[in-house]
Amino acid sequence: MTDTMREIMNPCLPTVGQPGFPHAPEDWTMDLARSLAKAEDIDLREDHWELIRSLHSYFARHQSPVNARELHDALDEKFHPKGGLKYLYGLFPAGPVVQGCRFAGLEIVPGVVDNS
Repeated sequence: MTDTMREIMNPCLPTVGQPGFPHAPEDWTMDLARSLAKAEDIDLREDHWELIRSLHSYFARHQSPVNARELHDALDEKFHPKGGLKYLYGLFPAGPVVQGCRFAGLEIVPGVVDNS
């Protein structure tokens, strides 16, 4: 049974798992992201969700493995009006890519975690 007007009007379009997150992984939910963030003492607000949407979109457009430097540069450029990476580190203290990917249900990008 179709659930939304979008599905009725566009039956050939792929279904969207979470409204507003068209590129999210199939098994990802906003509730999952909230519980992961809560475990790290982060209350997800709209600015956090904007980064998560951006990560979903970036991963959907790029081949795996994602290049860490290119992703950092893309995020810095997208969020430049708000302060770039410095602003994002204020939202995600353990790193916007590491925490952001974890909350977004995406693989952690090689090269952004110090394994030593």
